[in-house]
Amino acid sequence: MYIIFLSATENLKIRKGDNAMFVLNNEKTRFPVKVWLESESQLEENCLEQAYHLSQLPFIHKWVCLMPDTHAGKGMPIGGVIAAKDVIIPNAVGVDIGCGMDFIPTNVHMEDIREIQTGNGSVIQAIVGNIMRTIPLNTDRYKVPQESKVLDLAKYELDKYEIDSELLPLIDDGYYQVGSLGGGNHFIELQEDQDGFLCIMLHSGSRHLGKAICDYFHEKARVLNQRWYSEVKDEYRLAFLSVNSTEGQQYINWMNLALEYAFENRARMLEKTCSIVKEIIEKHTDYIVEFGEEINCHHNYASLESHYNENVWVHRKGATRVREGELAVIPGAMGSYSYVVQGKGNGESFCSSSHGAGRNYSRSGAVKTFSVEEVMVDLKEQGVVLGKRKKNDVAEECRFAYKDIDLVMAQQSDIVTPLRKLKTVGVVKG
Repeated sequence: MYIIFLSATENLKIRKGDNAMFVLNNEKTRFPVKVWLESESQLEENCLEQAYHLSQLPFIHKWVCLMPDTHAGKGMPIGGVIAAKDVIIPNAVGVDIGCGMDFIPTNVHMEDIREIQTGNGSVIQAIVGNIMRTIPLNTDRYKVPQESKVLDLAKYELDKYEIDSELLPLIDDGYYQVGSLGGGNHFIELQEDQDGFLCIMLHSGSRHLGKAICDYFHEKARVLNQRWYSEVKDEYRLAFLSVNSTEGQQYINWMNLALEYAFENRARMLEKTCSIVKEIIEKHTDYIVEFGEEINCHHNYASLESHYNENVWVHRKGATRVREGELAVIPGAMGSYSYVVQGKGNGESFCSSSHGAGRNYSRSGAVKTFSVEEVMVDLKEQGVVLGKRKKNDVAEECRFAYKDIDLVMAQQSDIVTPLRKLKTVGVVKG
């Protein structure tokens, strides 16, 4: 059943079952803004302002989308989706190009390993400890170059990148970071699904490579936009590149390199984590550990897609592609729940979903509001093993700093179908 409220000055609200979506369409919008929340009151002021800026872009196709995890970002809201005609916007992809999720289930039942002790604590504690010793975290990197088919190919095809000579050192530097986690909201989690099976989920991106590419091409776009007397205001931080320009094509080349590097980065970490899980569990139990289907997906990128009979550049900044039948991963926060989902192919969202729960507090706000002791006690009460070298900023990523993932899932029930619900049992943070 659809209930529609519409006037010349008020927003349109559409309710569909348990989910809700409203549309901002007023004197501040050039194109409508579709928001997968119940009301405008659920949008922070800065996020709303950024949404209005997006809606003023002359090359928007149809409308702007905000997913239920949306919050203010750099230029464009996190959890934002736009389809653009013939242009690409570096800041609408973001600084961590290719940031995304990797997930794999196992045949190990948590009840069979929960109480087993090793020489390094419980099985989960031993796995967490080995991950921290094996995979570089935060700003750490490998001391020797790692194998990378993506970077090897980039060096073989160097003519694609040579025009941007300032960025070329990133290719050699990338060999020292591939297979490393990073910091912030990046993590490696051990999880228990609704049927009691152990699963592995990790969140990471293109490391320094993606940030350097974004910053470099954003500045190029700013200069070009000033030269073109663009109507897109510089303070919006949404400077764009024509995809038909040399600069636009070069951004696409470098962006795709970062996407492939991020995909490889996650796959390498997952491979190492699986090896650790297999080694420790098989050493202390009778299990022959087996792994199921891997899901490796981006949530910061732009791609050329067909929507409403036009080929457009869909920018997903903190949003996941969920075409009909497509599998994706939507994390919550450590100590909370996460989901594996299947897309419904919702055209209104340009086949996009949230990329997570979304923040209720900024990182600094969370640290001011929640103490280290409060967070650590909460994790202990839930039986979550935390692997983190410095605890002073642990509140930045606590579950209290994020929205309720179950509410977020309900708000996008017209976009995805949940397949697995996963609870944190161990987490490694940078």
